[in-house]
Amino acid sequence: MRTRWIPWLSAGVLALGAEPAPSPTPASTDGLYDLGQQLFDQFAPPEVKEQFAFPSKDEWDRFAARLQHALDSNSFEELAEFEPEARAALEALRAMPGYEDYADWLELRIDEIEAAKQAVSQARAPTPPTGLLRPASSIPLYDLWLARERIRPMPARAAALIPLIQAAFSAEGVPPELAWLAEAESNMNPGARSPSGARGLFQLMPDTARALGLSTFLPDERTDPEKSARATAHYLRTLFDRFGSWPLALAAYNAGEGRVSRLLASRGASDFAEVASALPSETRMYVPKVCALVAVRTGATLENLGPTRS
Repeated sequence: MRTRWIPWLSAGVLALGAEPAPSPTPASTDGLYDLGQQLFDQFAPPEVKEQFAFPSKDEWDRFAARLQHALDSNSFEELAEFEPEARAALEALRAMPGYEDYADWLELRIDEIEAAKQAVSQARAPTPPTGLLRPASSIPLYDLWLARERIRPMPARAAALIPLIQAAFSAEGVPPELAWLAEAESNMNPGARSPSGARGLFQLMPDTARALGLSTFLPDERTDPEKSARATAHYLRTLFDRFGSWPLALAAYNAGEGRVSRLLASRGASDFAEVASALPSETRMYVPKVCALVAVRTGATLENLGPTRS
C-alpha cells in the first residue's frame, strides 16, 4: 500500500538517470508535471512504487509554495513544520537510483530545519540570569550551530577538495578558512543540485554562474571544483569589499546583495546581528552555520578575518 507521496519531485527531477529539464515557464508547468508522472510510472522501481505515490498537481503546488515561503520568511516555527515532509522526500530520493545529488541538497535543508526547531525551543526556555552564559560570538545562533558542528563528521570528499578550494580562495584574496563554505552549501558534493536550479560545490544559480564567467551547459562548469571555487571566491571577495565583513558577505551570498543593502540602510545598521531578525530563515541559519563550520574545522573566528590581499 502506498502511504506516502513524493513531494516536490517535478518532471526535471523524475527523469530517472537523465539530466533535469530546464526550469519550466508558467505556461509549460502542467506539461512538465504530466511528463514527470509518466516517467515515474515508467521507470521507478517496483519497490519504490510500493512505498511512494507520485503527488497530485495540487499537492505538489501547495508543498512547493509553502516550502519556498518558509525559507523566505523569517519564521523558524514555519520552517520547522516541514520536517516530516522533508524527511519523507529524503527517504524517497535515497531510494531512487541517480538522485544522490538532490538528496545531498535536501539533507542539508533538513539540518537547518532541525536547527530551527532547536532555536524555537531555546527561545521558549526560561532566560538564564545575566552573566551566567556568554555567547561565543555576536552572530545570532552561533552557539547553537557550534554545538551541532562539533559532533558532525567531516565529509568524505573534504581531504581531496579542501586543498584545491583553499588555493583558489587564496588566489582571489579570500581567507582559505572559508573553503569550508562548500560543506555548508553542498556537503562537498560537486554535483549537488537543488530543485531551484542551483548546482555544484557552492550551489550557484545559472544566472550567477554565467555572470561569473562559468558555462552552465555542455559543460556545466559549476560541477568543476577548481573553476567553481575560483568564481565563488571572486564573488565573495566582491561582497566583502562591498559590505566590509564576512558575515554580511555571507548573508548577501545567500539572500542577495540588494536585500542586505536595503536592510542595512533602512535600519542604519553596520553588522549582521543588527539585520539578522529581518532576513529569511534560511539566511539566519546559513550565516552562523558557516561561521561555526569555519571555527570547528580550522579554529579561526570568521568575524575577525579580513581579506588575504588588497
